Amino acid sequence: MKKMLVKSAMLTAMVTLFFSANLSAQQPQGGQGQKERPSVDQIFKEMDKDEDGKLSKEELKGPIKDDFAKIDTDEDGYITKEELEKAPKPKGRKRE
Repeated sequence: MKKMLVKSAMLTAMVTLFFSANLSAQQPQGGQGQKERPSVDQIFKEMDKDEDGKLSKEELKGPIKDDFAKIDTDEDGYITKEELEKAPKPKGRKRE
């Protein structure tokens, strides 16, 4: 009975230690939570559904879709890699 109690206590301690280490490893440094911006290639890999090398407004989401008219400088209805590379960087969220 005593051995079983000791084993249970050890197992509980190990599980607690594991989860607390896992949670602290997932929290961003400084509490900022800032993610690195994806590269142009990563954006195209994720969003260019028809793989034609350009992004239509229908393929987009988020800030790129919101700023489509600003980024599509030649106004052909598509964003190329070159246009995206030259696009103004989105402004960060305002802190309250």
